[in-house]
Amino acid sequence: MQNISRRSFLKSTAAATSGLIFIPGCVSNSPNNRLNIAVIGVGGRGKANWTKVPRENIVAMCDVDDNRAAAGFNMFPKARKFKDFRVMFDEMAKEIDAVIISTPDHTHFAATMIAMELGMHVYVEKPLAHNIWQLRTLKKAAKYYNIISQMGNQGHTTDGIRLIKEWYEQGHLGQVTEVHAWHGKINFGPGKYFTKPDTFPPSIDPVPDYLDWDLWQGPAKSRPFNSSYAPKSWRGFYDYGNGLLGDWSCHTLDGPFWALNLGMPHTVTADVTNPRTEHNFVGDQSVVTMQFPARGSRSPVTLKWYEGPVPEMKPKNNPNWKIKGFDKSGMMMIGDKNTLVTGSRPNFGPRLAIENEAWEEFKKSPPEKTIPRTYENEPVKEWTDAIKDNTLPGSNFDYSADLTEMALVGVLAQRFATKINYDAENMKVTNRPDLDDYIKEPTREGWSFGENL
Repeated sequence: MQNISRRSFLKSTAAATSGLIFIPGCVSNSPNNRLNIAVIGVGGRGKANWTKVPRENIVAMCDVDDNRAAAGFNMFPKARKFKDFRVMFDEMAKEIDAVIISTPDHTHFAATMIAMELGMHVYVEKPLAHNIWQLRTLKKAAKYYNIISQMGNQGHTTDGIRLIKEWYEQGHLGQVTEVHAWHGKINFGPGKYFTKPDTFPPSIDPVPDYLDWDLWQGPAKSRPFNSSYAPKSWRGFYDYGNGLLGDWSCHTLDGPFWALNLGMPHTVTADVTNPRTEHNFVGDQSVVTMQFPARGSRSPVTLKWYEGPVPEMKPKNNPNWKIKGFDKSGMMMIGDKNTLVTGSRPNFGPRLAIENEAWEEFKKSPPEKTIPRTYENEPVKEWTDAIKDNTLPGSNFDYSADLTEMALVGVLAQRFATKINYDAENMKVTNRPDLDDYIKEPTREGWSFGENL
């Protein structure tokens, strides 16, 4: 964790676009040192997150889906209930210390920006935001408002990701020039995360009486409801999610991004089977290739992301890697000394691809653990403790915004099944200027935030 100074005041901010009242000053912790927490997105991942703060005060809960929120609402009868988080912030700005945001990707930014403008600490599910401009703005805002931030990629709290970084930095891999990450097929079946609608464009279904569809859409372009969108399958539609790459890269690529200090790719190429660009929906399978430049003494890196049916969408094995076979999903870093292999999350058993006897000897005399450990698989706990201890957790926005940006550059190439030359300094796609509209997406009236930061 990184030490930062406690904010002494909140900078006053104009609220021309939101209609919110911003309160100068710091909302202090409760006298008993329990945080007053608001939860935005109560069901699904929201429940997985708010159950991790049993010692704090849940003072407000917000969800557009009464069915998915019911269990949480019933568990905290004293917490005030809302559908629109903008209203929640208007009415309870002085009563909230911190916010847990577990909504679909496209609404992360608005909720997070309002909270930070009010001086509240924020925990946001991965991926951090829906487009690159939002990521840059959140990173800037976290520093400007001097708040404690965290993205919910739980693998970053684990021993496994620290082993990856330590082994690399201590020279056990040598120069790493290739990274490969793969996932099994996208399941398009009914009720799955990537449910495919029966037709394109999707048919118009009646809006369930328990769902506020307009609020669910938030800043996205308004469209008629289809049951494939909510509550679960929105990840497959690029207006709301970022596909499998956006969803899983914050887990699977976290280790190499951190260990190798990858930064941004300068070139990304996406080979996509059956792209559905005109329908705003993910393709059936793809290989995304990212090229990273040299970083000081570190070699250039080629990173390949594979998603789709097995075994076709896995790396083609190379005897030099000393890999006997590939699991359904995983990641490997190929160095000129050794290859490191792990699962789809960095905590899933990192090991060196060496003979079993040599591996057993390696484990008997393991490398020194030089990186401080934290709560294993507990990013919410790491965040709440950081608030109280005046520190920054590992996946704070200064780090997680960059990790997510790397992923979203890949998503952009994947979405349009194209090659991208990316100018990270200027946040531009130099060979496809038409894609700038997706680096910063238009928003519906009433949903623009962060424009004046």
